[in-house]
Amino acid sequence: QVQLVESGGGLVQAGGSLTLSCAASGNIFKINTMGWYRQTPGEQRELVAAITSDAVTNYADSVKGRFTISRTNAKNTVYLQMNSLKPEDTAIYYCNAEGRIPGTTFRSWGQGTQVTVSS
Repeated sequence: QVQLVESGGGLVQAGGSLTLSCAASGNIFKINTMGWYRQTPGEQRELVAAITSDAVTNYADSVKGRFTISRTNAKNTVYLQMNSLKPEDTAIYYCNAEGRIPGTTFRSWGQGTQVTVSS
């Protein structure tokens, strides 16, 4: 089993910044992709940003230029720096990781962290 623990959510005013962190633990052989998704009530979970082990990144159009994803492979940790936050960024943010553990592959989710942006 691979566990993901997120931190860094909270309440911020529009235009402000927050940094989310997510650390993976377990008997991990390799993490290929780590990413952040978000979900609001009644909506599907959507990709915010993802990063591969080679640091190739992918962003939702709505966050390009404002959010930056990064990771520290040695610590199995991924970060999401969120700048110029807007009320529409309000959501529960979930960390995701995909990779290999001995004998098989895995895909795991964190428990989610609330981000609230006030206008």
